[in-house]
Amino acid sequence: MLLLWSLTVALGVPGRAAADQQDPRLDDLFARLQATSSRADAQFAQQRIWEIWLESDDGFANRLLRGGIEAMAGQQHGRALDYFDRLVEHAPDFAEAWNKRATVHYLLGDYRASVLDIERTLELEPRHFGALSGLGLIYDAIDEPAAALRSFEAAVAINPHLDGTQQRIEALRRQLRGSPT
Repeated sequence: MLLLWSLTVALGVPGRAAADQQDPRLDDLFARLQATSSRADAQFAQQRIWEIWLESDDGFANRLLRGGIEAMAGQQHGRALDYFDRLVEHAPDFAEAWNKRATVHYLLGDYRASVLDIERTLELEPRHFGALSGLGLIYDAIDEPAAALRSFEAAVAINPHLDGTQQRIEALRRQLRGSPT
């Protein structure tokens, strides 16, 4: 197995990330988000979902992911983008790779590229409430309130415990009705 993995990396053959977005544990966690009224329980479920989305059985993908996250944390967005570019090339079915790259594009102000990466994230994991929230932020930033509202509503339909999102939804509804915010 190690030899096969080494050859895959050496030859540049795209690797396979773990079935992060297909992990069977996710269904129960998403159901828990829908059913719970406990803030602590919701936070636990959210945390576990993010942890699973970040899991990979591919060591090279893990190194690229960690490098990109560390670069983002250090405000080295160009470097983070390099890591995530390599990661989506290496593991094109790894939803969180696309989501992380979308985040970097957003931070760099490249909303078009961010939207494209969010679309790919959502193709791979339609329940990705983080990607949907990010899409709402982009539409908010480019003054597309109806699209922002749809994105935020889709995010809270999946995860009703997103801090601050319900308030933004109400503000966008008032804005679209022409009421003062």
